Amino acid sequence: MTRSARLQAARHWLPTYTGPNILRGYAKWYGVDWNCAIKELEALGVAFDPAYAQSLRTTLANRAAARAERRQREIEEKESQPAPGVESDYYFYYIAGYTSGGAPYGITWEEAEYLGLKALDEE
Repeated sequence: MTRSARLQAARHWLPTYTGPNILRGYAKWYGVDWNCAIKELEALGVAFDPAYAQSLRTTLANRAAARAERRQREIEEKESQPAPGVESDYYFYYIAGYTSGGAPYGITWEEAEYLGLKALDEE
């Protein structure tokens, strides 16, 4: 629904709502986020405590920032790992092979960082 259609439908919905939290009910019923629900309910004349509305907006902004930070951290962790199927361990970023005695050789994590390697699948 568009905002104008929701507002028109909500005029009829508001008197019939019997739940404990009109903001939550509106957001769920019309499938909108809480910011949109606050704006639209205020447009319909529903009064909210300004401190409550501001704390809700702050909470939503903090959640969005935390989610973006978590996504960025996951991307960085994924980029720092070698490509699937490529051998590595806690010391070597890329194991090129093994000596006749069985010792691995290749690029260490420190060398990879110095060289600016992100992921072997980019090559």
